[in-house]
Amino acid sequence: MKLEVIPKQRAMEAEQMEEAMEMSGLELWKHEKHALVFLPPPLPVPPMQMPLAAAFDEEATLVPPLNFAMVDDGIFRSGFPAAANFRFLKSLNLRSIVYLCPEPYPETNAEFLAKNGIKLHQFGIEGRKEPFVNIPDDKIREALKVVLDVRNQPLLIHCKRGKHRTGCVVGCLRKLQKWCLSSVFDEYQRFAAAKARSTDQRFMELFDISSLKHLTASHC
Repeated sequence: MKLEVIPKQRAMEAEQMEEAMEMSGLELWKHEKHALVFLPPPLPVPPMQMPLAAAFDEEATLVPPLNFAMVDDGIFRSGFPAAANFRFLKSLNLRSIVYLCPEPYPETNAEFLAKNGIKLHQFGIEGRKEPFVNIPDDKIREALKVVLDVRNQPLLIHCKRGKHRTGCVVGCLRKLQKWCLSSVFDEYQRFAAAKARSTDQRFMELFDISSLKHLTASHC
């Protein structure tokens, strides 16, 4: 005898299968959720890396003045420092600045010197173009006395662009250090470039160093 499944019974069986499938899917979702919750946390950044990065950022803010260079131990040269260069100058631990222009030192720069205990030595040399260049021998000589006095170092020599007036002082210093003239002129031309003046080079060639030789023991 063949048994027939009544429609109501079939509906109940279908409903039970659907519930079983839903429960199976729910258990799978719970399992996946459980796995996500217990993933290991990311490794922390080593504490030394952050201060190191900050240190690099700090160093990146040190901006030297135009035409800055080291001349000798404790002696530097440059063009006129701007406020953006103060942090760099502070890192040099300067004692003195040898300023070669006749104009008064700007108030902002003077305040920076006062705040950091830096002494200003001014030797006003006019910055004129050829053929009206008059380089005062006496002021170059007095500036060199300040530069060679170790009590004033570390120091910075500067004019407006760090080319002609600063170049003449450094060139005469090189003669005291017994550099040959070709090396003196090569250094001068590296900074003056297309603005090199034959009158500056002539001045350095004829500059008499005999009265300053006794001051050069620490730099020759």
